Amino acid sequence: MNYINEYFKEVHKIVDMIDAEVIGKMVAELKILRENNGRVFFLGVGGGAGNAAHAVNDFRKIASIESYAPTDNVSELTARINDDGWNTAFVKWLKGSRLSDKDGIFVFSVGGGNEEKNISANIVASLKYAKEIEAKIFGIVGRDGGYTARVADACVIIPTVNPETVTSHTEAFQAVIWHLIVSHPEIKASEMKWESVK
Repeated sequence: MNYINEYFKEVHKIVDMIDAEVIGKMVAELKILRENNGRVFFLGVGGGAGNAAHAVNDFRKIASIESYAPTDNVSELTARINDDGWNTAFVKWLKGSRLSDKDGIFVFSVGGGNEEKNISANIVASLKYAKEIEAKIFGIVGRDGGYTARVADACVIIPTVNPETVTSHTEAFQAVIWHLIVSHPEIKASEMKWESVK
């Protein structure tokens, strides 16, 4: 029981420490993006890829924002990895998707990418490309936010309250925050099923 109680204490600490103003900025930017018929491309690997798939559903269905993730099409993704390499697979997919300055990249990552240490190089390459063409950049990341936090228009950094639970808290709070965003009155475009059942 001790681990369970400590884990939930950490959750409380994180909730109290998250920068709500950054989430507010994200909401405002995403509202403008939708008004301009922009799209959102979710990037993540591992747990971040799973979160990206779920977020695509919610942003499309609840927020009425056209959204995609390269990891949702395993055939294309693995062909690009095989032919071009892992480090450029996402950026070449974004080029094929005609990423423009009306669109946004949304990163789910524990570390946010680190060019010097060659960690999440595919995300770093994608963010460099997004900056080149002036697409908006959003992120929900852990640790110090890495490359994503340095270049993002709005990036929520999940505070580290215990170095042993960085990954689990970061990936869990990615879901908490994107659900907050799609249910926000400024973003929600469609009623959610269970909220509409009387």
